[in-house]
Amino acid sequence: MEPLFWDNRYAAAEGFVFGTAPNDFLAEMAVQIPSGPVLCIGEGEGRNAVHLATLGHDVTALDQSAVGLAKARQLAATRGVQIATQVADLETAVIEPGRWAGIVSIFVHLPVDLRRKVYAGVVRGLMPGGVFILEAYTPAQLAFGSGGPKDVALLMTLSALREELAGLDLLVAREIERAVIEGSGHTGRAAVVQVVARARGR
Repeated sequence: MEPLFWDNRYAAAEGFVFGTAPNDFLAEMAVQIPSGPVLCIGEGEGRNAVHLATLGHDVTALDQSAVGLAKARQLAATRGVQIATQVADLETAVIEPGRWAGIVSIFVHLPVDLRRKVYAGVVRGLMPGGVFILEAYTPAQLAFGSGGPKDVALLMTLSALREELAGLDLLVAREIERAVIEGSGHTGRAAVVQVVARARGR
């Protein structure tokens, strides 16, 4: 979706579209991220970036929506932390190789070709021992009305992610159904894929 769509959605919301609490899976798995800088891609209004900053990480939130990232900075201020923000489209954004202790992708759904390009950048972007944390909807989500895109081409499977993240060691790799309660944007039973993957080298 174009930046204008997200700008309008975030601007029109009373409060935060997906809430201010971090994603449950990220909150559970954040302990896996070693000390160092963390990149949150498609970060929107900042709930996950801010949570990681409260844990002591130096966090950069990247998103195509300037409105969402402005709200992210506001949320960080209310929590007494700072985050860096970068307005960028993942089509053209460059993930700096070997820089990141952690990269986070929570409910970021991309066309297949772009997703492959971005995840290749993720694999290169992690420092040795760095960790990638992902949660996304699977095609089974189309049977639920609890959020996510309605285009099956934007949804993910574990088998595809295994190929796209080749070169990383998968510590967690599963497709499950669970309750996702995240603001008005994600609410209810959902079909998701969850991955925690570590870069080799230490």
